[in-house]
Amino acid sequence: MIRYALAALAPLALVAAAPAPTELDKIAEAFVHLTLEAGEREAGYVDAFYGPEEWAKAAKANPRDVATLAKDADTLQAKLAALDPKALTPDERRRRTFLTGQLRAAQTRLAMMQGKKFKFVDEAEGLFGVRPDLKPLTYYDGLLARIDTMLPGKGSLGERVGAYKAAAVVPKDKLDPVIRAAIDECRTRTVRYITMPANEKFDLEFVTGKSWSGYNWYKGNAHSLIQVNTDQGVTVDHAITLGCHEGYPGHHALNARLEDKLTKGKGWVEFSVYPLYSPQSFLAEGSANAGVKLAFPGTEQADFERKILFPLAGLARGGAAANPALDAALEELKLAALTIDQQYLDGEITRDAAAVLLAKYAFTTPAAAALGLPFVEQYRSYVINYSLGERMVTAALNRGGADAAMRWQRMERLISEPTVPADLTQ
Repeated sequence: MIRYALAALAPLALVAAAPAPTELDKIAEAFVHLTLEAGEREAGYVDAFYGPEEWAKAAKANPRDVATLAKDADTLQAKLAALDPKALTPDERRRRTFLTGQLRAAQTRLAMMQGKKFKFVDEAEGLFGVRPDLKPLTYYDGLLARIDTMLPGKGSLGERVGAYKAAAVVPKDKLDPVIRAAIDECRTRTVRYITMPANEKFDLEFVTGKSWSGYNWYKGNAHSLIQVNTDQGVTVDHAITLGCHEGYPGHHALNARLEDKLTKGKGWVEFSVYPLYSPQSFLAEGSANAGVKLAFPGTEQADFERKILFPLAGLARGGAAANPALDAALEELKLAALTIDQQYLDGEITRDAAAVLLAKYAFTTPAAAALGLPFVEQYRSYVINYSLGERMVTAALNRGGADAAMRWQRMERLISEPTVPADLTQ
């Protein structure tokens, strides 16, 4: 009798314990529906969704038109603004701030879908929550001169930089073991500091015909599909970049942690959908790039490549002597591409001129540089998320002379909480 009585009361207890949705909960759910329907109006708008299947089906069956979505995004933003911060818990205030940025991005992108043109920096700020401060190319000319003095020797500067990097293309029949070994090492180094869900896993696939070099398609339930594009060849050092960026502590780790801690742990449905054009991408790409040096500080990447990856690739062991000052200068030089991309997308220079300039600052040929322009043309101001995002995340991780343990703790919080770009400067 006791068993039956408890069984009968259990459903009632569960119903009674379920809290009524708050206004913030309602706005969050409406945001998810709006995002899914915007994804039906623009291919690629939704990068991942692992919420209720019926929500995705409803969006596909009857999506609102873009003009209506834009109007409804404005309404949701107004409702968020009307919430009294004093009536919210600290957690709710962070959630509100996150949703405000996500909705501002939706407003910006929906305006673009209707034909509105933004200047590069305005578009970036609207979509990703950061207004890039772009240096003139003359600044990078000075950086080229500095690199020239730091790397003496024969041949052009491009040839000397190429020799210093000692990049080696992995034969295609060796790609699978090399990439898997790289990802495994990235995971090993990450899980020393960051706990992953017990069921987390990824599938690896090699593809061609893409504008990107690697992509993480998050499927939900701590499962990712990691794709590697083999069109332009994958170098040994890039295998590590892909392993950290797409896997650990990059996109796979971030998505799995957010799903576990926020979607499941707190019931925050807005984290079940990932709109590509949003501040979430600035944090995702920035942390994924910063994760490489976090996982492989100092000469550890070169050491691992020399000991493990080069032999797996069947290549002569490489790895030049470390030169931190030169590495820092080469890293800063990557920001020149943002200035060139801005000039090209704003119509200040032609496509051919953009390829020539990109070649100059990346030590390659115009033909090779042009291969990267389809990505810029497709994703536009999204390009700020990589180099600028990396710089801001790295600065946040290192602030105050933090040691390795503190840097990893900061990364764990960044990929597990409703972080926004403004948090990186606090």
